[in-house]
Order: sequence, then C-alpha cells, then structure tokens
Amino acid sequence: MARKMKDSGIEWIGEIPNNWNITRLCYLIDGYKAGPFGSALIMDKLLDEGEILVYTPENIAENNTNLSTNKYLPVERKNEMQQFMVHSGDIVFPIVGSLGRAMHITDDMPIGIINQRLAKFYICSHEMNIDYFLRLFAKSSFYSTYIDLTCRGSIIVNLTKSILHDMPVLLPSIGEQQKIADYLDKKCAEIDSLSLDIQSQINILGDYKKSVIIEVATKGLNPDVEMKDSGIEWIGNIPKEWNIRPIYYYFGERKNKNLMGKEDNLLSLSYGNIIRKNINTNMGLLPESFNTYNIIEKGDIIIRPTDLQNDKRSLRTGISREHGIITSAYIALRAIKPINTEYYHYLLHAYDIQKVFYNMGNGVRQGLNFSEFSKLMMLEPNITEQNQIVEYLDSKCNEIDIVIDGKKEQLDVLEQYKKSLIYEYVTGKKEVL
Repeated sequence: MARKMKDSGIEWIGEIPNNWNITRLCYLIDGYKAGPFGSALIMDKLLDEGEILVYTPENIAENNTNLSTNKYLPVERKNEMQQFMVHSGDIVFPIVGSLGRAMHITDDMPIGIINQRLAKFYICSHEMNIDYFLRLFAKSSFYSTYIDLTCRGSIIVNLTKSILHDMPVLLPSIGEQQKIADYLDKKCAEIDSLSLDIQSQINILGDYKKSVIIEVATKGLNPDVEMKDSGIEWIGNIPKEWNIRPIYYYFGERKNKNLMGKEDNLLSLSYGNIIRKNINTNMGLLPESFNTYNIIEKGDIIIRPTDLQNDKRSLRTGISREHGIITSAYIALRAIKPINTEYYHYLLHAYDIQKVFYNMGNGVRQGLNFSEFSKLMMLEPNITEQNQIVEYLDSKCNEIDIVIDGKKEQLDVLEQYKKSLIYEYVTGKKEVL
C-alpha cells in the first residue's frame, strides 16, 4: 500500500511523506564560518609543500585532498588563521563558483584552513543523521536546485549565510534517515562499481593513445625501414635516415612582450590544449596588467616548464591555433626552419609522456629556461614523413578521443542517475521497503 503523502508547502519539493517534518538548515547546524578575505591568503605567500593544507573549491570538486595544485599555509600563521581551521565533522562547501558541492571532513584528512571561496559548518542537532544529510546536501541535486531557484535572475557573487540558513531540510525519523542512507550506500556502490569499470576503460584508452603517439612520433610509419640507434635511451632505435639535432636548430624562443597592453586575446595552456580565457573576468588568479605577457602566433609550441618538482603530469605541451598573449612563465617555441610544427608538438608530447622534462629538472628544480631546454635532442624525419605522421596521428587520436568521449558520456549518465536516485529517496518520493 502506498504511504500517505502531504504537501511540503514548497513548490519545487512537492509532496513528502505524511510523517516527515520540514525545517530550515539554521536549526540543525552550528559553527558557520566563511573563509578569510582574499588579501589574507596571497598566493605568493603560500607554500608548495607543508603541513597545513589550504582547502579550495578544486578539492571539493575533485573530492580529493591530494591535488597537484595544493598550496599550504606557513606554520607560523596557524594561530592567526585558527578561526578558519577545519575539524573532523565539518562540512566544507564553495560559496562562489561551483555551488552545490560539499566535502565532509574526516579524521584521516589533512589539517588545514578554508580559503576565501569556501565556508564551513557542522551538524549540531540530534534529529539529523550525518549520512542522510550528506546525501541530501552534497550527493543529490536537492541543494543545487535550491540555490538555482533562490538565486535565479541574479548574478550571485557570494552564497550568503542567510541564503544557506534558509535552506529547507526534510526530516524523516532518525531511524528512517539511517535506513535511507544504508540503502543508498548499497545502490550507489553498485553504480560506482560500473563507473570505476568505465573509468578504467578510459584510462586504458588514454594509455593506448599515449603509446601510439610515442611509437609513431619516434619510429615513423614504416615498420620495415632500416633503423639505427638514436643514442637516446628511452627512444632506442629510429629510422636510419632521420637526423638528430638539438631544439635550437629547429626553434627559437618567441619573446615579444605585450608592452603597450593592447593585445587582449588571452590564452592559457590547459590540460595539453591552448584555450582562450576571459581577460575581463574577476575569477581566478589573473594579474592586474598583461604587459609582461608574451605575444604568440599560430603554430607556436608552448611549453610549461614550471613546478617540475611537484607536478609530473604529461600535459606540459600545447600548440597555439591563433594569435594571442600567454604568460611569460611559459616557453614559446617559434619555428626557424621549414618544418611541420604539428609533428614537433606530437614529438614533444611524447617526451612529456616519458617525463623527460621532469628529469631535466632533476625532480627538485622549479623550472627550466629556454637556454637549458633548447639543448634537448630532437628527431628529424624529412618533411614528407613529418606530414604523413601528423596526418596519421591526427586521425588515430581523433578515433580514440571519440571512443573516450563516449565513455565519458556514460559516466555522466551514471552520475545523473545516481543523483536522481538519491534525490527520490531523500525527498520521500520513493520508500525503502
């Protein structure tokens, strides 16, 4: 027999079970605290390593406290920033940007403080089961739906304390809350298992793509060609007719400063791609002036040579598809010979995959300059082979990317299904029998 329902009195929630109560978040939480003003956490005063993690929205989005982008507070500032310290049991969430997410701080997480884009609170009511609440607040679309509806039509700069405190919370009995949480644990574990399997397939495809790039960029397309020793340990043999010369034979460094500040097509190296950024945005860590940025051109290869000791990801190379400006912290390579820069982008990406740049820094240096980087030995097929390799790799990588994109869509569908499932149970639309 279907259980009796009643009107919640809130249009977007609709009906809830007859024996459930509804309250506001302010009656269930305590210890609300937003992060410090931005000036209190100046990026160049933070550390790349340390004991006191500065929690950011990126940690929340990734649900991970071990990101390569982590920054740390100097220990001597701990007392000064004590009010922003996180503690076991705290719920930490963004107040700008990617709203509708949260992280539950547990004993095994690093000690740390919240940054200026986060806030925190903890559950103080015996009427609320933390496992049930986390599914309502951070795992379903309930919280994000409330934010969207509350802030509709306005540009929200800050999720205020009053908006958060006014959020409706549904209260089954404490026993039913636990029952719902246990059931959702089981169902979500099944969904997560499927997601992990698909993610494993994505990782395998990604590794296959890397192996194809390395093989073709360093061996060519003819498996029967006569080979010779390259003298480069990780490459081994290469086609006999290929030359080996340092980067400076093929590329110079483009150093054309945006001195007058007239250029406004801001570019950035992001996960191996050169992308446009909004030069007028107030989000992110953009400088007040872009006069020191380099003007780059279509076909330039961009290398991120910084932070070698911490970041070992093979995403340090990109090729520009347009005229624009980019931070001078990067090395911009411009061709000085009649070569196919697309081939050398693939080749340098192969070097990147093999952690060659990291090893050039001996794992302890912050970065390389062009003089050091330019001595790296490069391979040189003839221009016809360069063109053939680029054509093949463009096609092959595109094929792999299409399959990967399909797998990522499956992950998105599973994630949306999981959120929908959680929402239906934490709002009483479905009952755990």
